[in-house]
Amino acid sequence: MHSPEPAVSAGDPAKDIAQLRAALQMLDEVILGKARQLRLCVTCLLAGGHLLIEDVPGVGKTTLAHGIARALGLSFQRVQFTSDLLPADVVGVSIFEATANTFRFHPGPIFAQLILADEVNRATPKAQSALLEAMEERQVTVDGVSHPLPSPFFVVATQNPEEQVGTFPLPESQLDRFLMRVRLGYPEARVERELLRGEDRRALLQRMPPAATPETLLRLRTAVDRVHVSEALLDYVQALVAWSRERPGFGAGLSPRAAIALLRAARAWALLDGRNGVIPEDVQAVTPPVVGHRLRADGDALDADAGERLVAAVPIP
Repeated sequence: MHSPEPAVSAGDPAKDIAQLRAALQMLDEVILGKARQLRLCVTCLLAGGHLLIEDVPGVGKTTLAHGIARALGLSFQRVQFTSDLLPADVVGVSIFEATANTFRFHPGPIFAQLILADEVNRATPKAQSALLEAMEERQVTVDGVSHPLPSPFFVVATQNPEEQVGTFPLPESQLDRFLMRVRLGYPEARVERELLRGEDRRALLQRMPPAATPETLLRLRTAVDRVHVSEALLDYVQALVAWSRERPGFGAGLSPRAAIALLRAARAWALLDGRNGVIPEDVQAVTPPVVGHRLRADGDALDADAGERLVAAVPIP
């Protein structure tokens, strides 16, 4: 069960959405040529989910995570995951203080509104597991005491392709906690030329003012729940899920949690468009990043094209 969200003041939904779009525009000026990926990332956070960015080193994964935090006004901490990282390095540790004759908890870097788990698959499974409770419950438990995390709370993790040296594949239980997996890919030649000619992206980030606030994000996350979903749209989501379970070629189909994630992402995508109802195109837009890391082929490899195949195979009711 998630920790309850703090109460936030009522706001103007149109104004809040305008702020989120302004944040997207600012990010687009730093992360060039990736407008769709940026919108997917912001949609993921708007839906209250965690984000996994997977790609080769050097394409802007870390810059993107830092940019999202700055554009949305979120407190930010970065943890570099390495093979010798310990869970206590992430969540914190209780230290005995002789003057007070008691143990006192010293919070780790996870106590931020947005934590960047950089190269998360370079850490051992034991260190990766430090994120599980935080991602699911929005709290961490140390020595039997639970400590709530800030709200809103997001994990943005980056990972290198599994075939690279020194990586540990994320287990299915960990992957399933990420609402979306997004890949940036190499920039187009025109965009890469602009990157080569332009200013260092990190310098641009340092000058980027926040376009939104955490309170804006919390209000819009509440508004996501109010976006209307018709019975016909539910039929479509169930048809997509059923296809993944019934057709040969997948080791296992999509779970009910995946179906809920797909629907919530579609609601957030619609809200970002300023609409109060979900249409099939919203579902199609978010299906690839929502299901791509949840479906494995009959072997053991993730099926990178599963989302596109689902959308192509299942007709709209």
